[in-house]
Amino acid sequence: MSMNDWQSFSDRINSVAPSATLAVDIKAKAMKAAGIDVIGFGAGEPNFPTPDYVVEAAAAACREPKNYKYTPTAGLPELRQAIAEKTRRDSGYEVTADQVVVTNGGKQAVYESCQVLVNPGDEVIIPAPYWTSYTEVVKLAGGVPVTVFSGAEHGFEPDIEAIEAARTPRTKAIIVTSPSNPTGVVWKPETIEAIGRWAVEHHIWVISDEIYEHLNYDDAHTTYIGAVVPEVRGQLLVLNGVAKTYAMTGWRVGWMIAPEPVAKAVSKLQGHLSSNVANISQRAALAAVSGSLDAVRDMRAAFDVRRKAIVTALNDIEGVVCPMPKGAFYALPNVEALLNKPLGPKGSQASTVSELASLLLEEAHIAAVPGEAFGAPGYLRFSYALADDQLAEGMRRFKAWVEA
Repeated sequence: MSMNDWQSFSDRINSVAPSATLAVDIKAKAMKAAGIDVIGFGAGEPNFPTPDYVVEAAAAACREPKNYKYTPTAGLPELRQAIAEKTRRDSGYEVTADQVVVTNGGKQAVYESCQVLVNPGDEVIIPAPYWTSYTEVVKLAGGVPVTVFSGAEHGFEPDIEAIEAARTPRTKAIIVTSPSNPTGVVWKPETIEAIGRWAVEHHIWVISDEIYEHLNYDDAHTTYIGAVVPEVRGQLLVLNGVAKTYAMTGWRVGWMIAPEPVAKAVSKLQGHLSSNVANISQRAALAAVSGSLDAVRDMRAAFDVRRKAIVTALNDIEGVVCPMPKGAFYALPNVEALLNKPLGPKGSQASTVSELASLLLEEAHIAAVPGEAFGAPGYLRFSYALADDQLAEGMRRFKAWVEA
């Protein structure tokens, strides 16, 4: 027997694509390590430091021996209570600490939600463009992702009729994301309410990813599905975390809020998967969610300036069309007009946006994520969570490369 005959991987892992956003970030960082000046628009990672009061809470926690131990799998009781209180403050409805499970980042909450809800063959409706990991997490649970696309001409906002058309007897859940990664769109209250009432009517679980809840601009506001459709709370899983709001991506603290039986099932899974989140990180998260939103407002104001700058710059590039996002920190321009034409000083051509993204990285030293990763071929995602001067230089390079 050869090694190839027996050293095979599971069908489960073979069915999953790598994270496209992380792949772009890894390649960009490798190029930087090699001395190449790459400007990264790939990863959704705020360039701000974590607020001082959060860092100080973590430093103090490091000096407390009680924090060198395990915590309950579902998280520190005081953090779970603080998350419940934060939910009442921000989302406008009551939950209990027993409904909260603290996870290793928001991504683990997404993974665990599908692991506890989805059986092999169950379908999960995912409005597209979608965050790249949603489809793969569904596959890892043995489920079938069912994408429903809505393009820029529809404001990147799902249509309830299209969602209903995608429903089958195997539909188990729907994923709701507003503000949205990758589009930056904030869904209208009417859309959120319609999805909630549709889910109640058809007995479908709702997985609501609210990680960008505080990043809204202009007249946009996050609509919380659990607030506008109270009846959905018995079948609602809310996913959130400190990463984007408080510039704490590396601290790895997320959470899930769910009906108590679901929370218990998730805690049981997590007990075998990873046990508790790092105690020091939980203490930092406690300071974050219990504190004021002043630092968040300052970061949002800076993102707002960058949002306007990047959209203006993108629309100034021949062949690029970018709508103005009203949430998160992403822009998703249509770049179809750049395909199959000579670009850059070498006259390089790309037949897909994935190829275009590779050329941008190799020739212009700009890292962005191709829309294929988000179920949106023809689009290219730019994160504007980077420094202002880097943003301006990256856009200058993009324009110069396209129009060379």
